[in-house]
Amino acid sequence: MYVPTKIFFTKGVGVHKDRLASFELALRKAGIEKCNLVYVSSIFPPNCKHVSRKDGLKCLQPGGITYCVMARNDTNEPNRLVSSAIGLALPSDSEDYGYLSEHHAYGETEKRTGEYAEDLAATMLATTLGIKFDVNAAWQEREQIYKTSGKIIKTKNVCQSAEGDKNGLWTTTLAAAVFI
Repeated sequence: MYVPTKIFFTKGVGVHKDRLASFELALRKAGIEKCNLVYVSSIFPPNCKHVSRKDGLKCLQPGGITYCVMARNDTNEPNRLVSSAIGLALPSDSEDYGYLSEHHAYGETEKRTGEYAEDLAATMLATTLGIKFDVNAAWQEREQIYKTSGKIIKTKNVCQSAEGDKNGLWTTTLAAAVFI
């Protein structure tokens, strides 16, 4: 069984007349175009270390099978706002697993999409850890409850947003958590 020991976060945007080529350009901006990407679900492995994008990209090999959690969105509607985000929630005990989430949206700002993804990950972890909270409370209120519980040590997000190309070219956003 393979359990990743490192992870890095990346993002990108691509614009092209062809939808697939737009996605390829977004992968290039993210630096992961040379990999055979395998999408996985949302578990952050115990004892997994976050490394910088620069250091993470150095570990990738062309053609390598690369596991990632990815959020992807695209549009060919001029000026339509698109966004993609990955959220992360880490438990205080590094021996426990954390959560990653993906969220993609239309018409949301980068900040809103990023916070939503972060909220999703934190809420999944909080329910796993038995933290009591009001699901209808605002994210900032729940974030404080999660962190003051002593059970969740960190939350974060990486998000990419873009406005659809004014001439109707395909515009693709992506955000990814890449396992090494």
